[in-house]
Amino acid sequence: MRTILEVQKQLLPDLMDVMKKRYTILRQIMISDVIGRRTLAHSLDMTERVLRSETDLLKSQGLIEIESMGMRISESGEQLLAMLEPMANELFGLSEMEELIEKTYGLQKVIVVPGDSENSEYAKRSLGRAGARALLSVMNDGDVVAVTGGSTTASVAEHLTPSSAMRGVWFVPARGGLGESVEFQANTIASTMAKKLGAEYRLLHVPDLLSNHAYESLVQDSNIQEILGMIRKARIVIHGIGGAMEMAKRRKLAPQTIEEIRDEGAVAESFGYYFNNKGKVVHTMLTLGMRLEDITRTDVVIAIAGGKYKAESIKAVLRFGQEDILVIDEAAATEIVKDL
Repeated sequence: MRTILEVQKQLLPDLMDVMKKRYTILRQIMISDVIGRRTLAHSLDMTERVLRSETDLLKSQGLIEIESMGMRISESGEQLLAMLEPMANELFGLSEMEELIEKTYGLQKVIVVPGDSENSEYAKRSLGRAGARALLSVMNDGDVVAVTGGSTTASVAEHLTPSSAMRGVWFVPARGGLGESVEFQANTIASTMAKKLGAEYRLLHVPDLLSNHAYESLVQDSNIQEILGMIRKARIVIHGIGGAMEMAKRRKLAPQTIEEIRDEGAVAESFGYYFNNKGKVVHTMLTLGMRLEDITRTDVVIAIAGGKYKAESIKAVLRFGQEDILVIDEAAATEIVKDL
């Protein structure tokens, strides 16, 4: 059955253009918190005269407030944007990109949120909300959920909303810590998710990168073995995707190792593994946590990433072929479908 939007596109194409324009203005004001008319016109590539006419209308409808410092969205405007969010995918052609990426890479589900999370805090929050919904949609009683670190998965944790407690659910870190900000550590994210949902959690207090001696010592520890056993039984994994060189530098790898990773053609990093553009693992780190064989046995693998410059990395991990659900932003999706 044809949707109302499809009918409107044919019968009232001008109305659709107006709707998209006003939605975009509202969304940009919300993203910016407070913004002046000249700055907003420049960011939207719109003349100030046309923008003034639109913002005057939005103000008369009570959707924005105009102050001496600039314009800000009102509570009614926020509510309207939230109501329109499910329609936005079809309105901006995101649904078509979702279907194309699903078919190309054999995924169960692709979710594309509007905007560019690299440049917009609002788009980043939208990515986190979508990731939270995707995770909740596949969780069952008794699940073990493994989580990687990073700002994107931290945003998912932030947007999980307390619901009826699921029985016997555990959250665990998929790997050790990078030694970065505590809030982006896998341990912190796993505990935050568990607390939000009334679940249990276990922590893995080891660094992500280990020497041979440290690895051999830690892997014999009975407490470490116990938590590793739980991690490797995870039914769901939710993880971010990073650029290979960016992640190598964040891990403070030796310059020689970074050169080797570059020479091997690595373009993406996930789970502590480095992938080339064909989805083949070209470099493996000595670390405790989930292994490739554990990931291939996992029932549901959810990847979440955003930004135009993550597109190559996302494609590499998708070609690895273990993803089930992909949550990305419009900027990344647009780059991915260019080659399709």
